[in-house]
Amino acid sequence: MTFVISLILTLAIELPIALLWGLRGRTLVVVTLANIMTNPLAVALHTAVGVPQLPIEIGVVAAEAVVYCTFSRTPEWQIGRPVWLAVVSNTVSWGLGLVLQL
Repeated sequence: MTFVISLILTLAIELPIALLWGLRGRTLVVVTLANIMTNPLAVALHTAVGVPQLPIEIGVVAAEAVVYCTFSRTPEWQIGRPVWLAVVSNTVSWGLGLVLQL
């Protein structure tokens, strides 16, 4: 259940950020799939293995940045924006997650 809640909360935070970023259509699917790819592994590494959150989050940002850069061929993306989207959306998501854990 932790995996489902974490993924739902992550998408509820990161998809609106992507919308504010100006992304639409297929690019939102890329954002969703990138989060589906990274979130369960991040949760598993932290809850089951005990890896601290910060190194996990750095890995998540890197992985999502690679995915976004790989699929950033549409006019909606501009150079540098895919990486910044990964940094900003994951920082906000992680920060809100920390607040919710209190």
